[in-house]
Amino acid sequence: MTHISTGVAGLDLVLNGGLEPGSVVVVAGAPGTGKTILAQQMCFAGATAEHRCVYYTTMSEPHNKLVRHLEEFSFFDPEALGPRVEYIHMSDYLRPERQEGLESLISEIVRKTLDEEPTIVVVDSAKMLGDFADKRDLRRALYDLTGQLSSSSAVLLLLGEYTPEELRSEVVFSLADGIIQLEYQPREPLDRRWLRIVKMRGGSHSSGKHTFRIGPHGVEVFPRVETLVPKAEAPLLGQIPSGIPGLDELMGGGARQSDASLVTGPSGVGKTVFGLRWLVQGIERGKNCLYVTFQDTADQLTSVAAGFGWDVMAYRDSGQLVISYVPMGDLDLDVLATSVRSEISRRQVSRVVIDSLSELAFAAREEDRFPAYMRSLVGLVRAGGSSLLLTSETSVHGMPGNSLDGLMFLFDNTIDLRYIEEGSQIGRAVHVAKMRSRGHAMTLNSVTITDRGLEVGDVLESVTGRLGWSALRTQGHVESVRRGTPSNGNLPAPNHESAVVIIGVTHGEGGSLRAALHAELGQQ
Repeated sequence: MTHISTGVAGLDLVLNGGLEPGSVVVVAGAPGTGKTILAQQMCFAGATAEHRCVYYTTMSEPHNKLVRHLEEFSFFDPEALGPRVEYIHMSDYLRPERQEGLESLISEIVRKTLDEEPTIVVVDSAKMLGDFADKRDLRRALYDLTGQLSSSSAVLLLLGEYTPEELRSEVVFSLADGIIQLEYQPREPLDRRWLRIVKMRGGSHSSGKHTFRIGPHGVEVFPRVETLVPKAEAPLLGQIPSGIPGLDELMGGGARQSDASLVTGPSGVGKTVFGLRWLVQGIERGKNCLYVTFQDTADQLTSVAAGFGWDVMAYRDSGQLVISYVPMGDLDLDVLATSVRSEISRRQVSRVVIDSLSELAFAAREEDRFPAYMRSLVGLVRAGGSSLLLTSETSVHGMPGNSLDGLMFLFDNTIDLRYIEEGSQIGRAVHVAKMRSRGHAMTLNSVTITDRGLEVGDVLESVTGRLGWSALRTQGHVESVRRGTPSNGNLPAPNHESAVVIIGVTHGEGGSLRAALHAELGQQ
């Protein structure tokens, strides 16, 4: 059966195609959630010269007020008023002195719908009808209305300021084919609106809360990515170069196309430069790329890239590179996923960078949802045949934050960038921590940032603390002030010239090691 499109960006996807002709759909929500704007946007999108849309309003909502509020939206067409979108007051059919209750109104709606065959009929507000009839009469009237319109090709929208409790008890909901619930959720720094398809007979709609926003173009819905089952993931074919000298050798030739890679490291260590060079390498091979950033604007990233000789501005102008800047205050999980999904469905995108995962997790404020969200987002990118690279900030000593808890299995490759103490100097190091089902170097190598970007250097042979110490240190420059541990592992006898220092022992081993130390010192 052909569905009627809502004309609302993202909503048809949530509804799996639109609304079924002849259906009765309740749009429920508290005042200010967007019910009237949503219904009117659907009317202006679905109305034609042959099949207009009819909007019945309450006695308290003058038409000139409705029109004045609509003028700010791009979907509003003043020339459509009357010929394609007709507004009718319900006041003439609901006067208290009339004895027939709701019968006159119901007869008018049925007659107009069957005679003129509109695409959409709206009653705003249906909840107000309860002021003119008791529950028994209201049930009978609504039963007559829904029954007679079920054979028509129109969609009947019943708008009402219903609470979540009323969704379970009001008579209108038992008769409706569908229920769309709208909510407004105050939160800092940005309030959120969301909708949920509570019920839709005969449909396979997407469940869960879906973010929506009201902007210059009206309502835009951002479907929940977990409910969008992607097609089969693209095969992992061939290896792709990183563009970073020395890194691919550590990775056995490089990551594979459609891999999901994670680059971790503290602030300033070079993660953003890593991501830019990785994208530029793909662009130089003639591929389209996407960079999603939550901190640096497109102009700021362009300036950073220019410092390394990469003409990102030219790539942006040619369309090969899209930089999507999402301010932290505007960041929403569903908005981000929709942006990525739209870009990779619009054209073939070879490489996608999201900078950074830790900022995304912090802004989401949905800890319980975040692991499932990330699984879906990674699957979405892979299904499009794109390679994904995410950055994530760690502490200065390299310990990952809570944003990575339970997520490491999602990534095919993990590359750890670290600071390292080299005597009185601070250097950088890189370690390929993981490559799924493939061999890779287990060494720790030096990294420098040159005028061409990151470059991987030689293996760092004498480094302590690789697996959990508080800081990475080379031993060569500090042996004169720091005694080494004897090869047999025994602690030296304490005296006025020597001292034993334990740095950054993990809590799991600290107790036993401390006890051994005390025992050893006691024996001395």
